[in-house]
Amino acid sequence: MAMSDDKPLSLRTERIKRAEEKQRVTSQPGFPATRLRRTRMQDWSRRLVRENHLGVDNLVWPFFVMEGDGVRQPVESMPGVERLSIDLAIQAAREAAELGLPAIALFPYTEMGLRDAEASEACNPANLICRAVRAIKAEVPDIGIICDVALDPYTSHGHDGIIVDGEIDNDRSLEVLVRQALVQAEAGCDILAPSDMMDGRIGAMRTALEDAGYINTKLLSYAVKYASGFYGPFRDAVGSGAMLKGDKQSYQMDPANSEEAMREVALDIAEGADMVMIKPGLPYLDVLYRVKKTFGIPTFAYQTSGEYAMLSVGVENGCIDRNTAIMETLMCYRRAGADAIFTYFAREVAERLKAED
Repeated sequence: MAMSDDKPLSLRTERIKRAEEKQRVTSQPGFPATRLRRTRMQDWSRRLVRENHLGVDNLVWPFFVMEGDGVRQPVESMPGVERLSIDLAIQAAREAAELGLPAIALFPYTEMGLRDAEASEACNPANLICRAVRAIKAEVPDIGIICDVALDPYTSHGHDGIIVDGEIDNDRSLEVLVRQALVQAEAGCDILAPSDMMDGRIGAMRTALEDAGYINTKLLSYAVKYASGFYGPFRDAVGSGAMLKGDKQSYQMDPANSEEAMREVALDIAEGADMVMIKPGLPYLDVLYRVKKTFGIPTFAYQTSGEYAMLSVGVENGCIDRNTAIMETLMCYRRAGADAIFTYFAREVAERLKAED
């Protein structure tokens, strides 16, 4: 049967939605019957009608671990952020649990002598991350631990995959990434977070985890990770920035694309992802919104090291108010649909929320 409108169904549906939204807006009585400032006049009233809320349950605290004992090493490009030896990482995890944060995310600073072209150390069951996971689980068993699955902290060339004949070899990289995921699962990691952007890695990891009996290990896919300029301080923190040869545009996403992001998410869900990540966060709130609205899957966002550094430097220079800017940006993530936000401000914000509770 011929359709009365030759536009695709999705476009017709969107047009109907826009018309309905317009009708809802225009059906309100005008001024002075409608004064939208009425509900903004008092703090209690603003809280009463607030559409989105930010709580400690929405925050994940990422931090960096390093070798040594009693060692704190500042990350120069991230004011206030330090690399921590495992004993201090345990203390940080305990503090996170006491503040009510549901999870922490661990990233390693791998010594140069342990890096090679094949990322061999990533698959070592006794590597820094695996030892940190075991130690934290033994002392703070109720905190969720998220581990990055990517090879850049372990490669001598700074890439997230294995280079063969001058190119990142997707399928060769998958083999190493799967082995890395398995040693982290065996160490007790609760959520594996593949951030490498290799095709097919979620399906490969899900199959390997099922076969090895890790049926409850969760996969948080960095399904939408853009080739962004906001990662520089992070690369400094894990020690891969200075050694990176070339760029990552052959596997991380083009910042100009959003339809491709939807395809990436759909594929990773089909392959067995439990949650998905949008990274960076603030410059890609439109993508975050679309992913959450379209798929309804638990959707996370990462307030990247570059975003953190910009805010921190702005505060230091007196350009912006620290508390206002931090809380505003995190609320923007929530408004766009983020269920959880990875942020280096997590401890600070959790302390503030706890004090206000």
